[in-house]
Amino acid sequence: MSGEPEETQQTTGKAILVAAVAAIGGFLFGFDTAVINGAVDAIQHRFDLSASVTGFAVACALIGSAVGAWFAGSVADRIGRVRVMVIAAAVFTVSSLGAGLVVSVYDLIVWRFLGGIGVGIASVIAPAYIAEIAPAHLRGRLGSLQQLAIVLGIFVSLLTDAFFARTAGSASEELWLGLAAWRWMFLAGVIPAVAYGLLALQIPESPRFLMARGKRIAAAKVLRQMLGREDVENRLDEIARTMKEEHVPSLRDLRGPRFGLLGIVWVGILLSMFQQLVGINVIFYYSTTLWRSVGLSETDALSISVVTSVTNVLVTIVAISLVDRIGRRPLLLIGSFGMAVCLAMMAVCFTQGDTSTGQLRLLAPYGTLALIAANGYVVFFGVSWGPVVWVLLGEMFSNRIRASALAVAAAAQWAANFVVTVSFPVLAGSVGLAVSYGLFATFAVLSFVFVLRYVRETRGKELEDMVD
Repeated sequence: MSGEPEETQQTTGKAILVAAVAAIGGFLFGFDTAVINGAVDAIQHRFDLSASVTGFAVACALIGSAVGAWFAGSVADRIGRVRVMVIAAAVFTVSSLGAGLVVSVYDLIVWRFLGGIGVGIASVIAPAYIAEIAPAHLRGRLGSLQQLAIVLGIFVSLLTDAFFARTAGSASEELWLGLAAWRWMFLAGVIPAVAYGLLALQIPESPRFLMARGKRIAAAKVLRQMLGREDVENRLDEIARTMKEEHVPSLRDLRGPRFGLLGIVWVGILLSMFQQLVGINVIFYYSTTLWRSVGLSETDALSISVVTSVTNVLVTIVAISLVDRIGRRPLLLIGSFGMAVCLAMMAVCFTQGDTSTGQLRLLAPYGTLALIAANGYVVFFGVSWGPVVWVLLGEMFSNRIRASALAVAAAAQWAANFVVTVSFPVLAGSVGLAVSYGLFATFAVLSFVFVLRYVRETRGKELEDMVD
């Protein structure tokens, strides 16, 4: 008996390490989608782009991500979770090199689209894999590693953007080897992509995938590594019962009576869409441009973006400590309420903007209030909708449909992300920032109502207990 606590610590440590490697896919997700932040103005000037083309150049990676996410589940069910992680890493490596060496906006769009495919794949595989290897009592915290990795990726990308811009003098200036600083922002993505691929080769395959392929002995070995002395054989029997070993998962399994899909799939899709429709990525894709419109220099705007990203990382750590204690639904409800208040405050602040010089400037004290509200919004998102949605997507579906349902939900998330990102420059230019942020506040209110009515609590439940 004296050895059991030590064994528990060892198996818990292994589960954390394995989940952390899988979550590097989330890091690439955050890095790739936010790295454009520091480069967008330089790219717009370099290629003389309109607002609509600029928005598309920023958002084209999200189309690729939706495509990658859509196919990721079915591919992972055929060749395994780990192999798909390696493929995603390779795709992202190539796209980072290509984006850093572009000669026109057209090939930039191609490389960003390709990179998006890799990131979309990784965004599906990480939460599915983590949920499938994690002990039930740790699943919420380990599932939250996906979001922690995403916000760390955002933070590192903004930090490197600021470093390259400061070193060169601005993002448009030449830095090393005759390449402008904004090109190095993309090239830096090669490092985490290669690391992801190499580390993914060192982790075990999902026990639920192994069982689906009839590899019970291999699945038992992985479960013993993750769970220690727990009754592995009974767990394997439960997995076999729920997965129906002769059944090959496919998107057809998601069919149901409610507009062609199972109700639980619709809940996953709407969770994913609300996570984006509240406008979080406007802060991370356009924050540098936004704060420059308030009157800050490029250097100061980049610095504030980094501070906002640090805030996001810290509150995500708080969320990890809370998600298995107070549950998923309470965190989502708290987040929706707080985001609605902060977004409404930002909308009010932007009604006080001065455009007499031809460019928006927020007068005192509204610039400061907008900055406080924006960071308050990031706090409420980071402690709730950021990590909790990924936790729920990884665990809310039954074993029979998990990979496929998660793929569809993630594709919906990327599609919503694309719509918000590509439309924001045009929306802000036509109806103004006040109306734009008012719209995001409305979606935050709707997300509160949605969670209250349709989202079920999953805290403490085994994956084998999830039903369609």
